[in-house]
Amino acid sequence: MPGLYLLFLVLSFAGIATLDVRFRLVMAHQPRRAVIAVAIGTAFFLAWDAVGIATGVFVRGDSPLLLGWDLAPHLPVEEPVFLAFLSYLALVLHAAGTRWVSRRREPGAT
Repeated sequence: MPGLYLLFLVLSFAGIATLDVRFRLVMAHQPRRAVIAVAIGTAFFLAWDAVGIATGVFVRGDSPLLLGWDLAPHLPVEEPVFLAFLSYLALVLHAAGTRWVSRRREPGAT
């Protein structure tokens, strides 16, 4: 089914955003910095992809789950969404891990 991968990416993004909002991890504290960090991470990984595509390391496989739209040769439209999700997930996991470690170090924590 075309577009299923993109649908799952968007649903995963929404799930992580829900956890972020619920536990006030990233966007609640400094949303502008968080958006900038996700944009920088996405741009970095897109540049990484461009180098991989140019050297022939990365190629677009055929999958019925992709929409079939390419932003560039071997760069499906789903890729920037995945990279933004990956960057956002890393921020949320870092914030959650930092909070967990700081709470474990509090006096009286078990």
